[in-house]
Amino acid sequence: MQAIADPVRREILVMLRGGRLSAGRIAGHFRISRPAVSRHLRVLRQSGLVRDELVGRQRLYELDAGQLTELAVWLGQFVRPRGWEHRLDALETEVYRTRRERRTRSAADQAKENTA
Repeated sequence: MQAIADPVRREILVMLRGGRLSAGRIAGHFRISRPAVSRHLRVLRQSGLVRDELVGRQRLYELDAGQLTELAVWLGQFVRPRGWEHRLDALETEVYRTRRERRTRSAADQAKENTA
């Protein structure tokens, strides 16, 4: 999470969502020095959020979304469902409640038959 705390690094991740980019192209997007962008890229690389590959004289960076998936799952516990998600959750709850009631009734009916 510390790696994505910085707005520059978050913007780099958004840029890489579209595919591989060279370090120079990434740096050209920002009004900070190239060495500063390089440090941001190093933090992202060390955190496992991006991969790099040397192609000729260019270093290409690519998003590695595996770490982001884990983070998204973890963050999901703090988001309340809205709209359809909420309705589907309510439907799921109702389905389970109805099944439970049917099993309870069925077990009670069977108990009555066994005692009769």
